[in-house]
Amino acid sequence: MLVTITCPECEAEGRFSVVEQTYDGPYKCWKCRQMFYIELDGKTLNTCRPLDDAEFERLQQVEKLKRKFNKDDED
Repeated sequence: MLVTITCPECEAEGRFSVVEQTYDGPYKCWKCRQMFYIELDGKTLNTCRPLDDAEFERLQQVEKLKRKFNKDDED
């Protein structure tokens, strides 16, 4: 599913592709390069807030752990 997001910082329209109906995680504006934490439900944007580097790193670590545990469950 392709979702259109308007950047709250520079107001550029960006497109974001997701597989599932819901998504929560990082999004980077293609124009101003600002990072945001977003929550999508279908094509509805429920949350969009600025994301700093430390929080982005923490989110990346959580996703890495989720993938690791899912992979371990498959074995």
